[in-house]
Amino acid sequence: MDFNLSEEQLAFQYAARDFASGEMAPHAAQWDEDKIFPVETLRAAGALGFMGMYCDSNSGGLGLSRMDASIVLEELAAACSSTAAYISIHNMCAWMLTKWGADSLKAEWAEPLTSGNKLASYCLTEPGAGSDAGNLRTSAKRDGDSYIIDGAKAFISGAGATDLLVVMARTGSAEQGAAGISAFAIPSNTPGVAFGKNEVKMGWNSQPTRAISFDSVRIPQGYLLGEEGEGFKIAMQGLDGGRINIASCSIGAAQATINHAQAYMHERVQFGKPLAEFQALQFKLADMVTELVAARQMVRLAAFKIDSNDPEKSTYCAMAKRFATDVGFEVCNQAMQLHGGYGYLREYPIERFFRDVRVHQILEGTNEVMRVITSRRVLAEGGTDAIR
Repeated sequence: MDFNLSEEQLAFQYAARDFASGEMAPHAAQWDEDKIFPVETLRAAGALGFMGMYCDSNSGGLGLSRMDASIVLEELAAACSSTAAYISIHNMCAWMLTKWGADSLKAEWAEPLTSGNKLASYCLTEPGAGSDAGNLRTSAKRDGDSYIIDGAKAFISGAGATDLLVVMARTGSAEQGAAGISAFAIPSNTPGVAFGKNEVKMGWNSQPTRAISFDSVRIPQGYLLGEEGEGFKIAMQGLDGGRINIASCSIGAAQATINHAQAYMHERVQFGKPLAEFQALQFKLADMVTELVAARQMVRLAAFKIDSNDPEKSTYCAMAKRFATDVGFEVCNQAMQLHGGYGYLREYPIERFFRDVRVHQILEGTNEVMRVITSRRVLAEGGTDAIR
């Protein structure tokens, strides 16, 4: 298929590129060094519509396709992949609320979320349920016209600094597995919600990461998203898009490091000539660019599959996430190698991108889980005919 961008897509790309270069890139190193969650910058992104990209216009969103959103996130990630990744998580939460929330819940939260005036965190992972998300233990018990939430979540992006938590909790029995999971919107200031320490991480320092505990947290029945038992379905639909989003962030970071490496190869002189004149380094750069272009096209193919509601969309998203996040990390690694010792210094942005993209191979489903999803589909009856 033809992935030439339309005039509208180019307009969004240029708008995102201008915002990234003007509002994000100059501050990214400080956000990383001082562990600053750039709330005002996120609100500025919301003013451009980037905090509700694929929410419908009735909810204050832009109503973009997943392809359009991928293009925007790639540009934002080329400035600060950590902040762009949080923007992608917030977008997933806003989309879940505006798609499955009751009218009363949307009246309260939709516009604040899509405008970026209120921020959200996605709460699926638990201390004992990471890749095995269907085995989560956080419970939600009906009590009259309320639910009582008890349990704990781990590795939650933005936790402690955001206003709303989209939480997956068990309304059914453990024996029901994924069928007993429901989704809820919980204001973060609700009594009984408590946050752990800001985790000390390798990267993603511009967004806090904390554990959350829920101790007899009472919320109205109207804060249920969808119907009881639909939570796992909602989570998996969210993760299809989330995998495309995080893959797009890897591509943006890799593109940025290629740009830095290309400039450095012309500037740095060794043995009497610029690095750009050494054929071995030319070949390395050529391989980096080739792999990146392949990854970008794979991500856009998967986004197209979501937008067209292709029955194989989940498999394409898994393949694209695995490939693009692996390629993104390796491109950043090779860009650091091309910079030599300078690439290892905080003075150069390469090492920040390198640290930030490493976690992309773990979150939104580890790349090992992406291989499980893909292999199961290929080994199923008709699998090789479906995935082509």
